[in-house]
Amino acid sequence: MAENLQQLLDRGGNTVDLLRNSQLGTYIYPVVPTEFTNWRREQKAWRDTAVLYDQTHHMVNFFVSGPDALKLLSDTGINSFANFPVGMAKQFVPTASNGGVIGDGILFHETEGHYVYVGRAPGANWLQFHAETGGYDVEWRYDDRSPSRPYGHAVTREYWRFQIQGPRAWDIIEKLNGGTLEKVKFFRLGELEIDGTVVKTLRHGMAGAPGLELWGPYEDHGRIRDAILTAGAEFGIEPCGSRAYSSNTLESGWIPSPLPAIYSSEAERAYREWLPANSYEAINAVAGSFVSDNIEDYYLNPWELGYGSFVKFDHDFIGRDALEKIDPERQRRKVTLAWNDEDLGRILTSVLDRDGDGYQFFDLPNANYGSSNFDAVLDADGKNIGLSLFTGVTANEKRGLSLATVDRDVPEGAEVTVVWGEPDGGSKKTTVEPHRQMKVRAVVSPVPYATVARETYQGGWRSTGQL
Repeated sequence: MAENLQQLLDRGGNTVDLLRNSQLGTYIYPVVPTEFTNWRREQKAWRDTAVLYDQTHHMVNFFVSGPDALKLLSDTGINSFANFPVGMAKQFVPTASNGGVIGDGILFHETEGHYVYVGRAPGANWLQFHAETGGYDVEWRYDDRSPSRPYGHAVTREYWRFQIQGPRAWDIIEKLNGGTLEKVKFFRLGELEIDGTVVKTLRHGMAGAPGLELWGPYEDHGRIRDAILTAGAEFGIEPCGSRAYSSNTLESGWIPSPLPAIYSSEAERAYREWLPANSYEAINAVAGSFVSDNIEDYYLNPWELGYGSFVKFDHDFIGRDALEKIDPERQRRKVTLAWNDEDLGRILTSVLDRDGDGYQFFDLPNANYGSSNFDAVLDADGKNIGLSLFTGVTANEKRGLSLATVDRDVPEGAEVTVVWGEPDGGSKKTTVEPHRQMKVRAVVSPVPYATVARETYQGGWRSTGQL
């Protein structure tokens, strides 16, 4: 039996086949109920009133401190750390030696020399590996995400983590505060008192309006949550279930699950030998109509994901040599694809097809059926011009949308084709049943797609600026 990822790859043959046929199942946002009211109402609340997102359970917290903590972060991140004082956060993006993105998350500088990375497992695993093996004088702690299926067993975390977002968010925040609260600068940390407890805050605007992320000791979770919902009732706050939560990125434009670019380069062999055979990277399920024998065709560089402005060559970091050889002006760019209503309607109703295999099931509001999703995007001549990476439906826009990366010369307004469903009847994933593919018309559109987000987001976060 394989003990690590490298052994699994050596025994499994083609890496793409291994990942495409993973038995992991769909990506789960654990513990938080799927819906409190219904996903349409909850989606509309982040546009019209306010929502309370419970982010306590689906992300890893990686704590690192010590004399070399900042050096570890600088050595592994494309971001500049020339200015990263206490009380600041940034979107942290590590890359492999080949320049492909590992993942991304939010990095908090909470107190002097103490940092917290919050995000999916790939980024945290990468940091832990280098903290352990890189000769850094650091202390670290890995607070893993909650189990996908706790089966009634007790679940604990170090922190609870909420967000209050939406056009009425600041009214709720100031009511909790008992008066006016200064809007600290974007991606800066602050404090807020809730029910007699001082909690930490991060200023940003996931729903296109000023809002806060808040966190504190897990034992206070229920009490703080109740206080927020009570204060927010008069402003129309809605608790947001995991079903709607996972779809908010369709409007805001963040692509959350790139395939970690670690499966092929010799420089990452030691990392693959360190990763256990049951790690995220080893059981990650790749889905979609784009199929290549070469795993490197699934890697995405920072420009393709909209992180090009984060790349700063003012420091040495893993992947720098590869990124310096890339011409940013020739890279694919991040866009939103607005799906044709009639074509999407045919997919949605094919579940009622009694005469043969329908199309690949399109779940609502998040249609992704793997951990990392890759659907082919074609031009009018059938040429592959990009990848559709995250797909679903938003009740605010009343559209099917997907986030994609396309050739730079494909203009906004162009009609393209997204191939929905896998070839040859589908892979052996547990989320796939025999189906036929469908070519879906789509229009290349801005990212973020939501006008309110596009016009009010601060530069850099999920858009085009820098942090």
